[in-house]
Amino acid sequence: MATKTEKAAPKAAKTTKAASESAPAKTAKPAAKSAAAKPNALQQPLKPSAELGAIVGTSPLPRGEVVSKVWEYIKKHNLQNPENKREIVADDKLKKVFGKDKCSMFEMNKHLAAHLKA
Repeated sequence: MATKTEKAAPKAAKTTKAASESAPAKTAKPAAKSAAAKPNALQQPLKPSAELGAIVGTSPLPRGEVVSKVWEYIKKHNLQNPENKREIVADDKLKKVFGKDKCSMFEMNKHLAAHLKA
């Protein structure tokens, strides 16, 4: 005489097969947007001001790359407050961008936006 587990296993296999057969066929996804499509706001190259250009360069860059390059500069020159890593202690170049001696990392994007033009 068969046990309950021996009977349950073939039944489960049948339901799986039936479910896969009745599932609708997946259609191919439409092609991605063309490369000529307008980039979104975060990917649009922006021209940095002269003050910000001294840190990230003068060529147009997307906003995300500007923030990354500013963080590289901050870490390279050890400008984070050791007691509070969220605070940035500005050197001469960053003072021109931030307009003050200290800035939180959350305020930084607001100050950077003032120095980026489309």
